[in-house]
Parts: sequence; structure tokens; C-alpha cells
Amino acid sequence: MMAAADLQEEERWRAMDSDRKHRNDIYGSVDAAGDGRASRPAVPAATVVLLRDGANGPEVLMLRRNSKIAFGGMWVFPGGRIDAEDHAGAEGDEAVARNAAAREAREEAGLALAPTAFVWFAHWTPPPSTPVRFATWFFAAPASGDPVRVDDGEIKAHQWLRPGDALARHHDGQIDLAPPTWVTLHQLREFASSDAALAWLRNRPPRRYQTRLAKRRDGVRVALWEGDAGYAGADADRPGPRHRLVMLSDGFVFENDVAT
Repeated sequence: MMAAADLQEEERWRAMDSDRKHRNDIYGSVDAAGDGRASRPAVPAATVVLLRDGANGPEVLMLRRNSKIAFGGMWVFPGGRIDAEDHAGAEGDEAVARNAAAREAREEAGLALAPTAFVWFAHWTPPPSTPVRFATWFFAAPASGDPVRVDDGEIKAHQWLRPGDALARHHDGQIDLAPPTWVTLHQLREFASSDAALAWLRNRPPRRYQTRLAKRRDGVRVALWEGDAGYAGADADRPGPRHRLVMLSDGFVFENDVAT
């Protein structure tokens, strides 16, 4: 049984308002995420992480979205929802997603890419409470070397950034990154070359991130993934293995001791 003092502390944290929520926490209500209420299915989408070798190590192509559309102002990889045209000539969901990622790279960044060369390394599904909800295939590929030309519609700017530099800018509040983008950059930050990063992604099974949202007793919101001790019950305070993103108001922290 919870002691009276503990119960009061729990109620105090529950009553805290959104000033503890990170500005890039894209997820909705913790209660709605955990009570099993039906929601519309997530929209299928696909993205591609393009890598090249810069003067100081591997770089990824980042695009800044128009502030007036979904995920406005965020820095993202080329990508978007899967359209009807992406099914042409494709057999199976993965092939359709590859076509979508290649088409989006062409439309958003002016790059012609071969979808068959993409490395599928992850699939992300946000919790049902997420206001704008996409189930997204994540691919990676070497950059083509062609110049990037953003469409100046959905995309307003681009930069080639080292993953570690992008994370540092996010921590300092200079750029906005959604959790799946942040985790991907975190995973790529230590590689010495783009070839090494692509080889690592190619030689491991694709990861599926079916996100569950929870809140610690201190009020901090946490995204949980399979393998975390608290995943099954959406219990962020349960001791044990960790596979989660802690979304502190002043920055993200990835905790993972169950999967590389």
C-alpha cells in the first residue's frame, strides 16, 4: 500500500502542468496512451537518412520543415507519407516504403536515389495519443553527391551535419528534433565514416519501435520501447533493464542496456 506521504507526492506530480514537457515531446496525453482507447491508425510513411563523409567525419542531410505544416520548424530527414503512386511496381510493404522514401527525397531535396540500394534499419510507431501520428519506415543510404535543392514549400532549408553536432545544437535549443530523429542521430554519432555507419545498420536486424508513453514519479515523461522493464505496464519507475528516451524539459537522455 502506498504511504500517505507517497500518495501526496504522486498527486503533486500528476498536478504539474506542461512546463516540465520538452518542447520536442511530440506525444500526447500519458493517460490516453495507456488506457487502451481506440484511435485512428497511424498513417504509413517513410524516410531516408543520407550519409556522406565530411572533413571531420560522417554527416547526415537534415531538412528544416516549414513552420506552418505538421512538425513545423523541425529538422528532419527527407521523407513523408506513403502515397498511392508509391505502390506502382512494388511487391510488399517494404518495397512501397522504399519508393516513398526515394520520391520524398526527390521532391523535398531534388535528389534522384535508387530505392533498392536503401538499408532498412528501423520502423517507428508512436503511441495512440500522438496528435499527428505516422508509422514510419527508416532507411539509410550513401549520399549521391548531387547538389541538394529544397522545394521551398514543405522544406525551407538544409544542412549537412555531423550527428553529434546536431545533438549538441538540439541540447542548446538551436534546432528542434522529434524523438525518432534524435535517437537515430544518437545511434550514428560515434562512427568514423559513413561506410562504417551503413555497415553497422546493414548487419543488424531492423529495429521496431512501438512507443509507449509513461511518466516517472518526478513528472518527467518517458518514451518506452520493448525490452525496457517498464514497457509492458507503461511503468516508468519499474526497476530493471532500460530501453527508453527520458524527455527532460532541458534535453533528451537515451537509456539503453538491452539493444545495440
